[in-house]
Amino acid sequence: MAGRLKEKKKIALVLSGGGIKAAAFHIGVCLALKEKGFKFAGGSKEYVQRNFPQDQSMTIRSYVGSSAGAFVSAILSAGYSLEALVNAFRVGAGQKPHYRDHSLNSLKPIGYKDIFSINGKNIVKSLPLSLLRKSFVSGGVETLIKDRFKINGFFTTDAIESYLQQQALSHNDFKQLGVDLFIVGTQLNHTRKVIFGAFKETMKTRNLMFVDYAKISQAVAASISLPPIFAPYGVLTPEGKTMYFFDGEIRDTLSTHVAADHGADLVIASYSVQPYHYTEEVGSLSTFGIPAILNQALYQVIQQKIDRHIQHQSDISSIYKSIDGYFKAQKLSDEHREKILEIVRNRVNFKPEVEYLYIHPRAQNYEMFFADHFSLNPQILEKIVRIGFKSAISKLRLLDL
Repeated sequence: MAGRLKEKKKIALVLSGGGIKAAAFHIGVCLALKEKGFKFAGGSKEYVQRNFPQDQSMTIRSYVGSSAGAFVSAILSAGYSLEALVNAFRVGAGQKPHYRDHSLNSLKPIGYKDIFSINGKNIVKSLPLSLLRKSFVSGGVETLIKDRFKINGFFTTDAIESYLQQQALSHNDFKQLGVDLFIVGTQLNHTRKVIFGAFKETMKTRNLMFVDYAKISQAVAASISLPPIFAPYGVLTPEGKTMYFFDGEIRDTLSTHVAADHGADLVIASYSVQPYHYTEEVGSLSTFGIPAILNQALYQVIQQKIDRHIQHQSDISSIYKSIDGYFKAQKLSDEHREKILEIVRNRVNFKPEVEYLYIHPRAQNYEMFFADHFSLNPQILEKIVRIGFKSAISKLRLLDL
């Protein structure tokens, strides 16, 4: 890839979820990309055309974000600098800005009030003890929980939507952007993965839906709605109905196919999930209690999905190259070789021209594992940003930039 990197016509950045911790990791990854010469296009169509000409190499022009990655993707696609984003988190946490360049496009501080909005409408009301007993006796604990606890999330993502709409995004329509932005969510009352973007119309398949009617701020709010912390987010359809969505990581942890399907020939994917691997320094998770064990179990499930995704891509690529190589070695018909390769491409949606770079924490980064997912503590965030930076640098070295 190293020798052909500057020949790449469309570079995409895919950012996955994982709370504020994931957002900080992604910022570290992006800072490393910037240090190695990558540029982040963003803003209105006029601004991008003027400042990021098409012949400019190593420029990211496509963003795919899910959950926390959706927030970072929206900010970058809007044209804000990484430095402005870092300052927004630091000032929101009550610290001085890290960068003092007054020419930076200012971004309003981001605090807890901009992330967590109490779900006041659905807070569980106190019930008489007799009703609690009746529910428990008639069906047990599960029945009690299902029948009496109707809260659909402790918080809503209304504050995040408001922050983006009122404080951050001067262009809140996907079609106004000079870059591609795709936000990934999940349809609550179905099994569909949802992709919000600048599509000509809303299209549906059995497992996928492309939505064109949501604003960027609404799409991000929907993608971030991780249950049970956040309630599902409702978006009004053109028909006047409210359709509910929640976290974009529910079905797929990585959505690199979205970038490839929309013309990217280099996809850089950043994800922050890394299960804990035993070290003498920390010891066994069995001594850390239920929260750490549950976190490890969740991370293992997610990591397995990611590994299968990457392995599937690798297997298809190997099969494709083997078929191509066999036909050439046997000096068989080029016409039949291309026909067979076309069948493979179409059947498995394989794009041989697309290359992938996956960036994630090393197993030895146990500090990443133990860090709080939703903390705005500046010291914690700074540590995670450094982990993201180092993780990316180690991968980018392979490209010999």
